[in-house]
Amino acid sequence: MPRLLQDGIAEAGKGVTEVAKVWFGGESFVSDQVRCDDLAVLEPALAAGKGVIFLTPHLGCFEVSALFGAQRMPITVLYRPPRIAVLESVMQAGRSRRQACLAPANVQGVRRLLKALRRGEAVGILPDQVPGFGEGEWAPFFGRPAYTMTLVSRLQAMTGAAVIMAVAERLPQGRGYHLHLQAVPDRPLDAVAVNRAVEAAVRSCPAQYFWGYNRYKAPAGVAPPDPEQ
Repeated sequence: MPRLLQDGIAEAGKGVTEVAKVWFGGESFVSDQVRCDDLAVLEPALAAGKGVIFLTPHLGCFEVSALFGAQRMPITVLYRPPRIAVLESVMQAGRSRRQACLAPANVQGVRRLLKALRRGEAVGILPDQVPGFGEGEWAPFFGRPAYTMTLVSRLQAMTGAAVIMAVAERLPQGRGYHLHLQAVPDRPLDAVAVNRAVEAAVRSCPAQYFWGYNRYKAPAGVAPPDPEQ
């Protein structure tokens, strides 16, 4: 078995088992387990007062990133309600802590994100989550076309918000997480630029990317990509 595949399987297992600790470990868990040396990246974004869009792809412990941020600023996180309805209350309880609140991935949720940005607050988005019909376009992702959200560029255009990539790298032997923050300067941040930014983040710790997620699927009602793309 190739080493990357072996490591990826191990990291995926850690991702499943750590969710309960992250959601219900208390505020001290986040404070004790997360280290960030890049908080200075936030200073110009916050000073501009136009809001911050955090991109947190399916990489490392993305669940802990928003909770770390919520200890420092109001943050509204876009999420997709689970198919099993009874799990939603559990998800809400685990993710809505301190200054964090959730916005469902629908029209009402997008309006919440927009209002938060216009208040100068932060929002969190999974940029590699496959959007629904009419909410994305095909763009290359690691050499293959992937249906990619256009929400980031629309929010950016309407508010002038700064965009920051946030990756909570899982440290070995249960030593916690190292949160990396990096400004994404591309404007406009179209689908191609979003995927390029995610690719760069994935290359920093490829074994911790959730490769099991079907990034290349065509959502219902979306025509398959042009074979020449």
